[in-house]
Amino acid sequence: MNSKPRLQLQGSLAMFEEAKRVSPGGVLGIRRPYNFVEGEYPIFITHGHGGRIVDVDGNEYIDMLCGYGPIILGYVEPEINAAVVEQMAKGFCFSLVQPVQNELNNRLINLIPSAEMVLLTKTGSDATSVAIRVARGYTGRSKILRCGYHGWHDWCVEVPAGVPEEVHRLTIEFHYGKLDELERLLQEHRGEVAAIMLTPIGHPLNAPVEAPPPGYLEGVRALADKYDVVLIFDEIRTGFRVAIGGAQERYGVVPDMSCFGKAMANGYAISACVGKAEIMKVVEKKVFISSTFFPNSLEMVAAMKCIDILERENVVDSLWSRGTEFLGRLHQMVDESGVPATVSGVPPMPFITFDRVDNLYKERRTAFYTETIRRGLFIQPFHHWYIAHRHTNEDLEQALTAIGESLEFVKHHYPRS
Repeated sequence: MNSKPRLQLQGSLAMFEEAKRVSPGGVLGIRRPYNFVEGEYPIFITHGHGGRIVDVDGNEYIDMLCGYGPIILGYVEPEINAAVVEQMAKGFCFSLVQPVQNELNNRLINLIPSAEMVLLTKTGSDATSVAIRVARGYTGRSKILRCGYHGWHDWCVEVPAGVPEEVHRLTIEFHYGKLDELERLLQEHRGEVAAIMLTPIGHPLNAPVEAPPPGYLEGVRALADKYDVVLIFDEIRTGFRVAIGGAQERYGVVPDMSCFGKAMANGYAISACVGKAEIMKVVEKKVFISSTFFPNSLEMVAAMKCIDILERENVVDSLWSRGTEFLGRLHQMVDESGVPATVSGVPPMPFITFDRVDNLYKERRTAFYTETIRRGLFIQPFHHWYIAHRHTNEDLEQALTAIGESLEFVKHHYPRS
């Protein structure tokens, strides 16, 4: 099987050269070209519609990265944008809060099992860092046991350059699914651990995305209780997608605190730290949380309208139904291809990773993602994918076709040694 022709990306590449002159690296973090396939993926996008995006060179893609998760409905949702425009006419940034704050807080309390009180923030990193500060203030302890990606702030960043060692060593990583390791760490640091934070569905970098093994989340809950540690679920990715109330709702394990964001407002910048009232009330007494922009109302209005649509159109049920079929066909394709790869994830969040069976696994990965982007499917080598509500059945069929053809290319050009 021959490769598809390379896309015309002159506009993106020229803009990237300009960007590097005015900003470190041109673009930040995970959006940098080396996190995709350099020279094959677009870098600048002009617009989106439904489940698709269009780059500055006019190439259109089925987007299954969905802005790294915020787009749960689709691009340019008329109802949400109309509600935001209506709020703009009233103003949205004041010295005091607006009534929609109470409305959204009450709604989240009704939807999220762990929510007795709410702190509204802007980004996932905001929410997780608020949760850590609150947990430290509540317990009077400093150490954190964590599992998963929780943002870019000092307490959790994986690359320690720029972070004081005194701060970095207070956070200790454990591996998903291994209760014995977690208990060993709790014993080793007994009396020093403020919180356990984990992503309830595991997603280590460039590795299979793991649904919770039977009894695992229950075991983590029991260990947190045994060692008197605050249990925090980082539901930034899973909230509103695996269930409106997050993985805690779907799997029936309630943490002490949890963090929500991404899909909460279909792309508008808002997040939330929620938790038990007893813990959250330390903010009234001794823990300082404040931001000029946390009370801005546009994002709150967008979240209210997004939740309206999620409930009215039974979005989560639809994502699971269509995602179950999609994931099943991915399994079938990979099995039939014989390519050493692993299909993982849960139905709304599928992923394919390439097994390290020989020295060609990186070449297989690069070839696969080169062929999928050339076929108009926008997915990422190091991050799981998403199914959005506005992905049509035709979009998903085209995505599966692109994946199947790309697997065939890999099979023929990079056979297992």
